Amino acid sequence: MSFLGSSVRGTVGRVIVAVLGSAAAIVVGATTQRDMAQPISATYSPPSQSTPLGTTFVDWDSLAVRVSPVGQSRAVFDNPTSTLEKLEVHITTLRPGMFSHPVHHHPWEEMLLIKEGDVEVSINGQKHRAGAGYLIFFASHDPHNLQNVGSTPATYYVINFCTDRVQTVPDKPASEQAVPGTLPSSVIDCNSLPATPTETGSRINNIIDSPTLTFLRLGSHITTLNAKMSTRADMVDPGDELFIVKSGLLEATVNGISCRLKEGSLFYCAPNDKRTFKNIGTTPAAYQVFKVISDKSPKQAGA
Repeated sequence: MSFLGSSVRGTVGRVIVAVLGSAAAIVVGATTQRDMAQPISATYSPPSQSTPLGTTFVDWDSLAVRVSPVGQSRAVFDNPTSTLEKLEVHITTLRPGMFSHPVHHHPWEEMLLIKEGDVEVSINGQKHRAGAGYLIFFASHDPHNLQNVGSTPATYYVINFCTDRVQTVPDKPASEQAVPGTLPSSVIDCNSLPATPTETGSRINNIIDSPTLTFLRLGSHITTLNAKMSTRADMVDPGDELFIVKSGLLEATVNGISCRLKEGSLFYCAPNDKRTFKNIGTTPAAYQVFKVISDKSPKQAGA
């Protein structure tokens, strides 16, 4: 693992089809109490690392594997950032038949990106199938869990961006609050979304692009670079961003420092850091981006 900036140790229920940006998604509505076991309320914990996280590259092979009762886990980040109370990322692998945890809920909003395997996601008592490439969003206090329903291990990234709002958000399921204009809990098949051709490859835009109960804006897109192609040099963005390499071999250069990242690897990019990406392989390289704008996000550099 190589680092930029701070040092980090590698460690009734109605289902409707809606459109989030350009993304067809299953949006999970309310449910009756009879449809679900009494959910556990998960308690917010401060980050285990006190040092604010700077831009950090993480190679998949550098992640330590810890055996758990349900499979395996890989710790990635658990730090504050310059704008977030906490960014916590880990990777879970479930053995066939295993559950992630009992049904629970929490004030912070959470995303899962399925890397491999077949799972069944429960949200507000409604169950949905998901496989590799699916993105799952759990809105604040919506009860949820996940089970591996396939015959092989299921691996997924767990992403928790925690803003100041997790301390004041109402202790009530987002599905019941139904705040207009905010993103509800969703299960999104990113594989089915249309890609727009670009000069360097393609891009799936606006998989998510919405305010939520704890973010001013949450966004996600997928960029594909053809072999030897690069992005614009020294791009900047005011949001906290997490990048996950889905395929190929990518060279990321941030503030003049470069790192090679293969499939499964990831990195955090701090707000307004200058970055350039290049496909240094012989096949297309794709990466998925998650961006959060919070009350503390700076203005874009140069704006």
